[in-house]
Amino acid sequence: MASTEHQENPPSQAGLSTGRRRLRTFRFPVLLVALFGVMVATAGINQLVAPVPVLALPVGAGLAVAALACYRRLCRIVELRPTVPELEKAGRGSQLLRGTLLGSGLFTVLMALIAVFGGWQGVSWGSFGGFLGGAGMMASVAVAEELLFRGALFRIMEERVGSVIALVVSTLLFGATHLVNVNATLWGALAIALTGGAMTAAAYIATRSLWLPIGLHFAWNFTHAGVFGVMISGSDMPPHGLLNVTLSGPSALTGGAFGPEASLLALLVCLAPTIVLLRRAARTGRIRRRPRRAKLPA
Repeated sequence: MASTEHQENPPSQAGLSTGRRRLRTFRFPVLLVALFGVMVATAGINQLVAPVPVLALPVGAGLAVAALACYRRLCRIVELRPTVPELEKAGRGSQLLRGTLLGSGLFTVLMALIAVFGGWQGVSWGSFGGFLGGAGMMASVAVAEELLFRGALFRIMEERVGSVIALVVSTLLFGATHLVNVNATLWGALAIALTGGAMTAAAYIATRSLWLPIGLHFAWNFTHAGVFGVMISGSDMPPHGLLNVTLSGPSALTGGAFGPEASLLALLVCLAPTIVLLRRAARTGRIRRRPRRAKLPA
Protein backbone atom coordinates (compact mmCIF):
# COMPACT_ATOMS: atom_id res chain seq x y z
CA MET A 1 0.00 0.00 0.00
CA ALA A 2 2.82 2.38 -0.75
CA SER A 3 1.80 5.88 -1.68
CA THR A 4 2.15 7.00 -5.27
CA GLU A 5 1.41 10.54 -4.20
CA HIS A 6 4.17 13.10 -4.00
CA GLN A 7 5.35 13.50 -0.42
CA GLU A 8 6.58 16.92 0.56
CA ASN A 9 10.32 17.03 1.10
CA PRO A 10 11.68 18.96 4.07
CA PRO A 11 12.80 22.44 3.06
CA SER A 12 16.48 23.16 2.63
CA GLN A 13 18.02 24.57 5.79
CA ALA A 14 20.91 26.20 3.99
CA GLY A 15 21.29 29.83 4.97
CA LEU A 16 18.98 29.53 7.99
CA SER A 17 20.02 30.73 11.40
CA THR A 18 20.83 28.18 14.11
CA GLY A 19 17.62 29.14 15.92
CA ARG A 20 15.42 28.50 12.87
CA ARG A 21 17.08 25.13 12.19
CA ARG A 22 16.65 24.11 15.81
CA LEU A 23 13.00 25.19 15.77
CA ARG A 24 12.26 22.97 12.80
CA THR A 25 14.11 20.06 14.42
CA PHE A 26 11.66 20.24 17.34
CA ARG A 27 8.62 20.99 15.16
CA PHE A 28 6.60 18.06 16.54
CA PRO A 29 6.46 19.12 20.21
CA VAL A 30 6.30 22.81 19.30
CA LEU A 31 3.27 22.32 17.06
CA LEU A 32 1.54 20.02 19.55
CA VAL A 33 1.96 22.43 22.45
CA ALA A 34 0.92 25.46 20.40
CA LEU A 35 -2.16 23.79 18.90
CA PHE A 36 -3.14 22.25 22.24
CA GLY A 37 -3.06 25.80 23.62
CA VAL A 38 -5.30 26.93 20.76
CA MET A 39 -7.75 24.10 21.55
CA VAL A 40 -7.85 24.92 25.27
CA ALA A 41 -8.26 28.65 24.61
CA THR A 42 -11.07 27.94 22.15
CA ALA A 43 -12.89 25.78 24.70
CA GLY A 44 -12.49 28.44 27.40
CA ILE A 45 -13.81 31.28 25.26
CA ASN A 46 -16.72 29.15 24.08
CA GLN A 47 -17.68 28.47 27.70
CA LEU A 48 -17.71 32.20 28.42
CA VAL A 49 -20.02 33.12 25.54
CA ALA A 50 -22.20 29.97 25.58
CA PRO A 51 -24.97 31.59 27.71
CA VAL A 52 -25.36 34.36 25.09
CA PRO A 53 -26.25 32.72 21.72
CA VAL A 54 -26.08 36.04 19.87
CA LEU A 55 -22.38 36.10 20.77
CA ALA A 56 -21.69 32.37 20.58
CA LEU A 57 -22.28 32.18 16.82
CA PRO A 58 -19.95 34.98 15.63
CA VAL A 59 -17.34 34.32 18.34
CA GLY A 60 -17.23 30.62 17.48
CA ALA A 61 -16.90 31.36 13.77
CA GLY A 62 -14.17 33.90 14.51
CA LEU A 63 -12.28 31.39 16.65
CA ALA A 64 -12.41 28.85 13.82
CA VAL A 65 -10.93 31.36 11.35
CA ALA A 66 -8.29 32.43 13.88
CA ALA A 67 -7.28 28.79 14.53
CA LEU A 68 -6.84 28.17 10.79
CA ALA A 69 -4.70 31.31 10.46
CA CYS A 70 -2.62 30.25 13.46
CA TYR A 71 -2.03 26.79 11.98
CA ARG A 72 -0.91 28.22 8.64
CA ARG A 73 1.42 30.62 10.40
CA LEU A 74 2.92 27.86 12.56
CA CYS A 75 3.49 25.66 9.51
CA ARG A 76 5.44 28.45 7.82
CA ILE A 77 7.43 29.59 10.85
CA VAL A 78 8.08 26.29 12.64
CA GLU A 79 8.13 23.82 9.72
CA LEU A 80 9.42 26.32 7.14
CA ARG A 81 6.75 25.17 4.68
CA PRO A 82 5.97 27.82 2.02
CA THR A 83 2.57 26.20 1.36
CA VAL A 84 0.12 24.18 3.46
CA PRO A 85 -1.32 21.52 1.09
CA GLU A 86 -3.74 20.11 3.67
CA LEU A 87 -5.53 23.49 3.72
CA GLU A 88 -5.51 24.22 -0.01
CA LYS A 89 -8.37 26.46 -1.13
CA ALA A 90 -9.04 24.30 -4.19
CA GLY A 91 -11.94 21.99 -3.41
CA ARG A 92 -12.47 23.49 0.03
CA GLY A 93 -16.17 24.23 -0.42
CA SER A 94 -17.07 20.85 -1.91
CA GLN A 95 -15.17 18.91 0.76
CA LEU A 96 -16.69 20.92 3.59
CA LEU A 97 -20.15 20.34 2.11
CA ARG A 98 -19.60 16.60 1.68
CA GLY A 99 -18.24 16.32 5.21
CA THR A 100 -21.17 18.27 6.60
CA LEU A 101 -23.74 16.12 4.79
CA LEU A 102 -21.98 12.92 5.85
CA GLY A 103 -21.60 13.93 9.51
CA SER A 104 -25.17 15.15 9.93
CA GLY A 105 -26.54 12.14 8.07
CA LEU A 106 -24.59 9.64 10.18
CA PHE A 107 -25.68 11.13 13.49
CA THR A 108 -29.29 11.36 12.34
CA VAL A 109 -29.16 7.66 11.41
CA LEU A 110 -27.71 6.89 14.86
CA MET A 111 -30.54 8.73 16.62
CA ALA A 112 -33.14 7.06 14.38
CA LEU A 113 -31.76 3.63 15.27
CA ILE A 114 -31.84 4.45 18.98
CA ALA A 115 -35.48 5.51 18.56
CA VAL A 116 -36.37 2.32 16.67
CA PHE A 117 -34.98 0.20 19.53
CA GLY A 118 -36.92 2.18 22.14
CA GLY A 119 -34.19 4.48 23.46
CA TRP A 120 -36.14 7.76 23.19
CA GLN A 121 -37.86 8.59 26.47
CA GLY A 122 -39.17 11.97 25.39
CA VAL A 123 -38.72 14.82 22.92
CA SER A 124 -39.69 18.49 23.08
CA TRP A 125 -38.83 21.75 21.36
CA GLY A 126 -35.66 23.38 22.58
CA SER A 127 -34.01 26.71 21.83
CA PHE A 128 -33.48 28.27 18.40
CA GLY A 129 -30.89 30.56 19.98
CA GLY A 130 -29.05 27.53 21.31
CA PHE A 131 -29.22 26.01 17.84
CA LEU A 132 -27.52 29.06 16.30
CA GLY A 133 -24.99 29.43 19.10
CA GLY A 134 -24.13 25.76 18.85
CA ALA A 135 -23.18 26.19 15.19
CA GLY A 136 -20.46 28.69 16.07
CA MET A 137 -19.19 26.73 19.04
CA MET A 138 -19.03 23.42 17.19
CA ALA A 139 -17.30 25.03 14.21
CA SER A 140 -14.48 26.28 16.43
CA VAL A 141 -14.22 22.97 18.32
CA ALA A 142 -14.09 20.93 15.10
CA VAL A 143 -11.43 23.15 13.54
CA ALA A 144 -9.22 23.27 16.64
CA GLU A 145 -9.36 19.52 17.25
CA GLU A 146 -8.78 18.56 13.61
CA LEU A 147 -5.80 20.90 13.33
CA LEU A 148 -4.23 19.33 16.43
CA PHE A 149 -5.04 15.64 15.96
CA ARG A 150 -5.06 15.24 12.17
CA GLY A 151 -3.15 18.30 10.98
CA ALA A 152 -0.19 18.00 13.34
CA LEU A 153 -0.24 14.76 15.36
CA PHE A 154 -1.31 12.33 12.63
CA ARG A 155 0.47 14.07 9.75
CA ILE A 156 3.90 14.27 11.37
CA MET A 157 3.66 10.82 12.97
CA GLU A 158 2.74 9.36 9.59
CA GLU A 159 5.97 10.69 8.10
CA ARG A 160 7.92 8.68 10.67
CA VAL A 161 5.90 5.51 11.27
CA GLY A 162 3.46 5.23 8.38
CA SER A 163 -0.32 5.59 8.12
CA VAL A 164 -1.43 2.56 10.14
CA ILE A 165 0.52 3.24 13.33
CA ALA A 166 -0.18 6.97 13.11
CA LEU A 167 -3.91 6.27 12.78
CA VAL A 168 -3.96 3.96 15.81
CA VAL A 169 -1.93 6.27 18.07
CA SER A 170 -3.65 9.52 17.07
CA THR A 171 -7.15 8.07 17.47
CA LEU A 172 -6.37 6.63 20.90
CA LEU A 173 -4.97 9.97 22.05
CA PHE A 174 -8.05 11.70 20.65
CA GLY A 175 -10.24 9.43 22.74
CA ALA A 176 -8.04 9.86 25.82
CA THR A 177 -8.60 13.63 25.85
CA HIS A 178 -12.29 12.97 26.54
CA LEU A 179 -11.44 11.22 29.83
CA VAL A 180 -11.31 14.64 31.54
CA ASN A 181 -15.05 15.15 31.02
CA VAL A 182 -17.33 14.91 34.04
CA ASN A 183 -19.14 11.66 33.18
CA ALA A 184 -16.26 10.16 31.22
CA THR A 185 -15.70 6.41 31.19
CA LEU A 186 -12.92 4.32 29.74
CA TRP A 187 -15.40 2.72 27.32
CA GLY A 188 -16.74 6.14 26.31
CA ALA A 189 -13.24 7.42 25.51
CA LEU A 190 -12.47 4.26 23.54
CA ALA A 191 -15.76 4.58 21.66
CA ILE A 192 -14.92 8.19 20.72
CA ALA A 193 -11.55 6.99 19.44
CA LEU A 194 -13.08 4.17 17.38
CA THR A 195 -15.84 6.33 15.93
CA GLY A 196 -14.92 10.00 15.56
CA GLY A 197 -11.15 9.61 15.77
CA ALA A 198 -10.79 6.77 13.28
CA MET A 199 -13.39 8.14 10.88
CA THR A 200 -11.92 11.64 10.63
CA ALA A 201 -8.40 10.22 10.30
CA ALA A 202 -9.65 8.03 7.45
CA ALA A 203 -11.22 11.11 5.83
CA TYR A 204 -7.85 12.89 6.00
CA ILE A 205 -5.95 9.91 4.56
CA ALA A 206 -8.43 9.52 1.69
CA THR A 207 -8.29 13.19 0.66
CA ARG A 208 -4.95 14.43 2.08
CA SER A 209 -6.94 17.50 3.11
CA LEU A 210 -8.32 18.72 6.42
CA TRP A 211 -11.51 20.15 4.93
CA LEU A 212 -13.44 16.86 4.73
CA PRO A 213 -12.64 15.83 8.35
CA ILE A 214 -13.42 19.35 9.58
CA GLY A 215 -16.84 19.30 7.89
CA LEU A 216 -17.51 15.77 9.15
CA HIS A 217 -16.46 16.59 12.72
CA PHE A 218 -18.47 19.82 12.79
CA ALA A 219 -21.66 18.30 11.44
CA TRP A 220 -21.54 15.27 13.75
CA ASN A 221 -21.12 17.49 16.83
CA PHE A 222 -23.60 20.13 15.68
CA THR A 223 -26.33 17.61 14.84
CA HIS A 224 -25.62 15.96 18.19
CA ALA A 225 -25.85 19.09 20.33
CA GLY A 226 -27.42 21.79 18.15
CA VAL A 227 -30.21 19.74 16.61
CA PHE A 228 -31.06 16.86 18.97
CA GLY A 229 -29.81 18.47 22.19
CA VAL A 230 -28.57 15.22 23.74
CA MET A 231 -25.69 14.72 26.16
CA ILE A 232 -22.34 15.09 24.46
CA SER A 233 -19.12 13.25 25.33
CA GLY A 234 -19.64 12.89 29.05
CA SER A 235 -20.59 16.51 29.84
CA ASP A 236 -22.59 17.13 32.98
CA MET A 237 -25.40 19.17 31.38
CA PRO A 238 -27.34 18.58 28.14
CA PRO A 239 -26.79 21.27 25.48
CA HIS A 240 -29.49 23.70 24.37
CA GLY A 241 -30.40 22.47 20.90
CA LEU A 242 -33.32 22.87 18.54
CA LEU A 243 -34.82 19.78 20.18
CA ASN A 244 -34.53 18.30 23.65
CA VAL A 245 -34.30 14.54 23.26
CA THR A 246 -34.16 12.47 26.45
CA LEU A 247 -32.69 9.00 26.12
CA SER A 248 -33.41 6.06 28.39
CA GLY A 249 -32.38 2.43 28.26
CA PRO A 250 -29.30 0.22 28.45
CA SER A 251 -25.94 1.90 27.96
CA ALA A 252 -25.19 -0.32 24.99
CA LEU A 253 -28.14 1.34 23.24
CA THR A 254 -28.04 4.95 24.48
CA GLY A 255 -24.43 5.36 25.63
CA GLY A 256 -25.53 6.03 29.21
CA ALA A 257 -24.26 9.15 30.97
CA PHE A 258 -21.52 9.60 28.36
CA GLY A 259 -24.05 10.13 25.58
CA PRO A 260 -24.94 8.31 22.34
CA GLU A 261 -21.33 8.38 21.09
CA ALA A 262 -20.67 5.54 23.56
CA SER A 263 -23.52 3.46 22.12
CA LEU A 264 -22.64 0.25 20.30
CA LEU A 265 -24.84 1.54 17.49
CA ALA A 266 -22.45 4.49 17.05
CA LEU A 267 -19.63 2.02 16.32
CA LEU A 268 -21.74 0.31 13.65
CA VAL A 269 -22.85 3.60 12.08
CA CYS A 270 -19.28 4.94 11.84
CA LEU A 271 -17.66 1.67 10.79
CA ALA A 272 -19.03 1.65 7.24
CA PRO A 273 -17.81 5.12 6.14
CA THR A 274 -14.46 4.52 7.84
CA ILE A 275 -13.94 1.32 5.83
CA VAL A 276 -15.08 3.01 2.60
CA LEU A 277 -12.67 5.91 3.12
CA LEU A 278 -9.73 3.64 3.92
CA ARG A 279 -10.44 1.43 0.90
CA ARG A 280 -10.53 4.53 -1.28
CA ALA A 281 -7.23 5.64 0.21
CA ALA A 282 -5.69 2.23 -0.51
CA ARG A 283 -6.93 2.25 -4.12
CA THR A 284 -5.46 5.70 -4.75
CA GLY A 285 -2.13 4.91 -3.09
CA ARG A 286 -2.60 7.33 -0.20
CA ILE A 287 -1.83 4.89 2.61
CA ARG A 288 1.84 5.32 3.39
CA ARG A 289 4.16 2.63 4.64
CA ARG A 290 6.60 3.10 7.47
CA PRO A 291 9.81 4.55 5.98
CA ARG A 292 12.69 2.11 5.87
CA ARG A 293 15.81 3.04 7.78
CA ALA A 294 19.01 3.10 5.81
CA LYS A 295 21.29 0.19 6.66
CA LEU A 296 24.69 1.01 8.10
CA PRO A 297 27.65 -0.29 6.08
CA ALA A 298 29.24 -3.47 7.43
